[in-house]
Amino acid sequence: MTHSNDLPSFWAAATAVFLLAGVIKGVIGLGLPTVSMALLALWMSPVQAVALLIVPSLVTNIWQTGPRATFMPVLRRIGGMQVGVVIGTLGGALWLGVPAGAWASVALGVALLLYAGWSLTGRQLHVSDAQARWLGPLVGVVTGLVTAVTGVFAVPAVPYLQALGFQRDALIQAMGISFTTSTVVLAIGLAGNGGYPMSAVGASLAMLVPAVGGLVLGTWLRKRLPVAVFRRCFLVGLALLGSYMVVRALA
Repeated sequence: MTHSNDLPSFWAAATAVFLLAGVIKGVIGLGLPTVSMALLALWMSPVQAVALLIVPSLVTNIWQTGPRATFMPVLRRIGGMQVGVVIGTLGGALWLGVPAGAWASVALGVALLLYAGWSLTGRQLHVSDAQARWLGPLVGVVTGLVTAVTGVFAVPAVPYLQALGFQRDALIQAMGISFTTSTVVLAIGLAGNGGYPMSAVGASLAMLVPAVGGLVLGTWLRKRLPVAVFRRCFLVGLALLGSYMVVRALA
């Protein structure tokens, strides 16, 4: 429980966390739940952290689903995956309960590190449209289960989406669509097992301002980065997020 004397420090720290997470998301297209969960967990439980990030995560992910002109073509390519995300997240949330478990954070962090390290060697995964028809729903289910356990939406969704060969802005849009699905379904799952009290909505809304401010700044930076620099930032960002998750879980 936070004492009244600690409230200014609490909100200042939470604001800084969501501002930083928004900048990272604006640049590389992901990281808001991961960074927020990792840092907020320094002084609150994982369940409280997830409840606080639901609104900022949802709004910034919806923002990331634009522009409307390319929305439907991108959605058609990842539609099967989204069905899997819904099944995996709802099933995982109702079966496994609220996000928890250091082992899950370690596994996710290691997966991010391995993927980023492999990709930084210059090698690239490729998934054809024929393979995507059966692989997409499977990736979605696994991503949903990981989301239910950790509150993070990135693995294996991000490596899969990158393997589909999207261009930079289309990849960001595809991640926005997938993360929006994950956020909505996770909130439903949490509400279903009592992990998302209505009292958390106001606090979550308050964190929307720094998150959106950071997103705008990060998007401005991304538009000015060359493709090679963007890709390097993307992969290094994944590696840093993975490293932090492992260290934090083992500490």
